[in-house]
Amino acid sequence: MSEDNRIRCAWAESTPDYRAYHDTEWGVRLHGDDALFERVSLEAFQSGLSWLTILRKRESFRAAFRLFVIAEVAAFGDSDVSRLMADPRIVRNRAKIAATIGNARAALEIPEGLSELLWSFAPNARARRPASLADVPATSPESVAMAKELKGRGFSFVGPTTAYALMQATGMVDDHLADCWRAGR
Repeated sequence: MSEDNRIRCAWAESTPDYRAYHDTEWGVRLHGDDALFERVSLEAFQSGLSWLTILRKRESFRAAFRLFVIAEVAAFGDSDVSRLMADPRIVRNRAKIAATIGNARAALEIPEGLSELLWSFAPNARARRPASLADVPATSPESVAMAKELKGRGFSFVGPTTAYALMQATGMVDDHLADCWRAGR
């Protein structure tokens, strides 16, 4: 239990950054094409890194990627890639930068919009809330299906684990532990 006497998911107690993210954002239902594109992009950048690294660079990512407005990112060209590769405030991984631009272009081609597509994979609420972090899966049948659909539509860096992390972060699934004060909120 923390100094504010709230019980949280154990991962949220390691830093004030995680605590704030957990308490105000993680697991909160998020809709909107650009908002979800930001989350898809940040989850892709996180691959192989700590989420804390991405969280602490988030405002820099937003500035560098023009607030993740899909149409703007889709229009990025070679000069933008060079600009991003030279920006020490973000993760400078050429493959992830290229994926973000390619994913924006692919998102523009989704007739129903990215938000509607992603939310179509949200599962029904589970019968029992996880009791410990060991009870929280890394993937689900829905995240496997989401990743397959996104890849089929031209997205990259969106495997089943990344898709599941996206589902957790945006409230498509609620993986707050049973004793967490945020559970079910």
